[in-house]
Amino acid sequence: MRVLVTYRNIPGAGLIERLAGHFDTRVNEADGSMSRKDLLWAVADVDGLVSMLNERIDAELLDRAPLLKVVTNYAVGYNNIDIDAATERGVMITNTPDVVTDATADLAWAILMGIARDVCLVDRYTRSGEWTEWRPERFIAADITGTTLGIIGLGRIGQAMARRAAGFDMRVLYADTQRAALDVEARCRAEFMPLEELLKQSDFVTIHVPLNAHTHHLIDARALSLMKPTAYLVNASRGAIVDERALVEALRSGRIAGAALDVYENEPQLAEGLADLSNVILIPHLGANSRRTRDRMAAMTADNMIAALSGVMPPNLVNPDVWPHRRPFGLA
Repeated sequence: MRVLVTYRNIPGAGLIERLAGHFDTRVNEADGSMSRKDLLWAVADVDGLVSMLNERIDAELLDRAPLLKVVTNYAVGYNNIDIDAATERGVMITNTPDVVTDATADLAWAILMGIARDVCLVDRYTRSGEWTEWRPERFIAADITGTTLGIIGLGRIGQAMARRAAGFDMRVLYADTQRAALDVEARCRAEFMPLEELLKQSDFVTIHVPLNAHTHHLIDARALSLMKPTAYLVNASRGAIVDERALVEALRSGRIAGAALDVYENEPQLAEGLADLSNVILIPHLGANSRRTRDRMAAMTADNMIAALSGVMPPNLVNPDVWPHRRPFGLA
C-alpha cells in the first residue's frame, strides 16, 4: 500500500521511518508545505495520507483519491478536514488528541504572563539601549496572583489552565456548551457561568474551544465590549474564533488592555494593523512545539496509519461511523 507524507521535516522521532517499514512511503521533497496543485496530483494513487493542519482535505481532494482509506492528521484539531465528505466516501480520519494538552497550556500560560508583565515590550526596550536608569514609574504591569481567570471551554486544555491558575490563587470562571461534571468543577475550583457574565468579570480570558460553525467569531466586537478595559485576551486555540479586525480595534482604542495570540484567522497573515500594536504578543502557532509533545504526536500518527491500513480500528478515529462499513485488508 502507498502512503503520502506531505511534509518531510515533521518533528518527532521515527515517523517516516516507521511508515517506510510497512508501506511504499512517498514524502514531499520540497522544503515546506505542498502546494494545493501538487497535493491534488499526488493523492491520485495513495491508500493513506499524512496531512498537516494547514492543508485542506475536502471533497475535491477526496474525489481525486479513489484509493484513499485513511487520513492521519498530524494535529489534535481537524477543522482543515471536511469530516462529512470523508465519511460519505468511507475515508477514516484520525488525529492526535491528549498529547498536546500540557504543552498548549504551558504556552498559553506563558503568553498570558508575558502580556500581563509586558515581557516582550520591556525586552525590546532593554535591548534598544533606551534603558539608561532605573525608574520605578516605568512599565507598571498588571497583577496575576489573586485575579480572575475566565476559561472559555473547560476541556482538557481548559482544565490544565485551571490547574495552573490554582498556583496563582486565581478565581476561575468557565463557560462551555454544557456544565462540566461536579468532580471536574471541584478539581478545577471553577465556577460555571454564561459567557457574557464571564467576559464581564474576568481579568484574563483564555480560549480553549474547537473551531466550528458555533464558535466562529465567538469573540466579536460585542464580546470584546463586555470585557473590562483592564482585561487581557489569550487565544491558543484556533484563530477564527476571534474576529481579528474587531480585536485590532479593541486593542487600538483601549477597549481592552491587551491580548496574546498563538493563532490567527488567516495564518500566516495577520489582520491589518495587528503587528503595529504594542499591547499584543504575537507568536507563530507554537502551542504543541515541545520536544516530548512532538515525539508523541509522531508516534501517534504512525500508530494511526499502521492500524488503519492493517484492517484494525485506529486508536484515534474521528469518524467511527465509517468503521463498520470497512472490509479488513492486509498490509502491502
